[in-house]
Amino acid sequence: MDKVEEIKKVLDDLRLFLNMEGGDVEFIEYDENEKCVYVKMLGACAMCMSQDDTLELGLLEAIKEKVPEVERIVNTPL
Repeated sequence: MDKVEEIKKVLDDLRLFLNMEGGDVEFIEYDENEKCVYVKMLGACAMCMSQDDTLELGLLEAIKEKVPEVERIVNTPL
């Protein structure tokens, strides 16, 4: 499985937890040069004050387990 597909699979696996809180996440792109995953937080996650924790401690850590090359995750503007 290539890196992008692996990242999308991780996000799909975590989507249930985000959905339970009224939120969601959309994969935008993976920039291999920057080692950065770009996503768009949706629903309740788009305005949540804990968004940074969700991105860094939840999504990024889970992605790094499958794709260790990834160093950052960025929520794109609305």
